[in-house]
Amino acid sequence: MRLAAVVLAAGKSSRMGKNKLLLEVAGRTVLDRLLDALDGSTVDEVFVVLGHRPEELAHIVDSHRAETVMNPNYEDGMTSSFKTGLDRVNADGAFLILGDQLGLQTKFLALMADRMENDADALIVSPVHDGKSGHPVLFRRALFAEILGLGPDKTVRDVVRRHEVAHVSVEGDIWCNLDMDTPKEFERIRRLFESHLSAGPR
Repeated sequence: MRLAAVVLAAGKSSRMGKNKLLLEVAGRTVLDRLLDALDGSTVDEVFVVLGHRPEELAHIVDSHRAETVMNPNYEDGMTSSFKTGLDRVNADGAFLILGDQLGLQTKFLALMADRMENDADALIVSPVHDGKSGHPVLFRRALFAEILGLGPDKTVRDVVRRHEVAHVSVEGDIWCNLDMDTPKEFERIRRLFESHLSAGPR
């Protein structure tokens, strides 16, 4: 099956105090490292949704095999941005990927893709680590219309809840559910990522 990635990179990073996707980890920005994982993956289409100060990130997107999508309503939240990107997808399924998900690995995307491809009943595939669900989340095309039709008071999570019987979990790693919203959280994740790099190839 053909798959797309919709990367959410439109937010203000207000709790960080600066654009967290431009923060550097081992000499490269967070967004650069996230898009690296998509460059070599089995994903056929990559859309990066921008909103707040898009000019700060556009050149990074352009340096990868990705396409920018502008969300003028980015302040409406994550669901608004995902819908904006999903509307451009031509593939059979789409990953919802957070732009700050440092540590995302190409092989993990392939694992999720295989899980959906080998289970015709699976409409949603997502990771779980230490009993906590995380990202990315893979949606089959059968759910696209429902997601795109969500009203302003509804979220993607509402769709996931409605289709829990067709929601398959795979075992993820620590990178699947780490938050990077504050300077303290970023420093913790930066140290963890750099220790993984020094330990050898990921």
